[in-house]
Amino acid sequence: MEFSKLTETRRSIRKYKEQRISLEDLEAIIDCCRKAPSWKNSQTHRYYAALSDEAIKKVYEALPDFNRNSSRNAAYIISAYKKGLSGSVRPGEMSEEGELWGAYDLGLSDAYLLLKAKEMGYDTLIMGLRDVKAIAAYFEIPEDEQILSVIAIGKGDGEPRLNTRKELSEFLKIK
Repeated sequence: MEFSKLTETRRSIRKYKEQRISLEDLEAIIDCCRKAPSWKNSQTHRYYAALSDEAIKKVYEALPDFNRNSSRNAAYIISAYKKGLSGSVRPGEMSEEGELWGAYDLGLSDAYLLLKAKEMGYDTLIMGLRDVKAIAAYFEIPEDEQILSVIAIGKGDGEPRLNTRKELSEFLKIK
């Protein structure tokens, strides 16, 4: 699929068919994330996938009701980054933005994930509200990693609504 088509058709999907992503497809999507740029090529992004019935149930239970309702039948990808590496100028010295670079780098990697998933026929929903402690405990995520989101992934059920977008002039200032 052409890049412009990907960006035009990718939407946050809130209804999924009962059709799970395969391990092979998930690995292909995450493999694409390895190519995302990062601070000094630190590659601090980490992903944890809930594909089994048990794991999906654990993540589902760690979501608030509105996210549960929006992600029913989907599998989940937990998006995290290793703290203290992105933004490091020298050992023990961080750039002015500090840890924000870890989140920035993870956002770049997540964008690759969303677009590759769409290219492969999968739909996604990024969810920021979740019980981080329950998810970290279940997946045994180390304390030096920061969970940022849970991404629902699956085959969308229905036609998503196209939301209006702000005008370019609200994003771009040229002098």
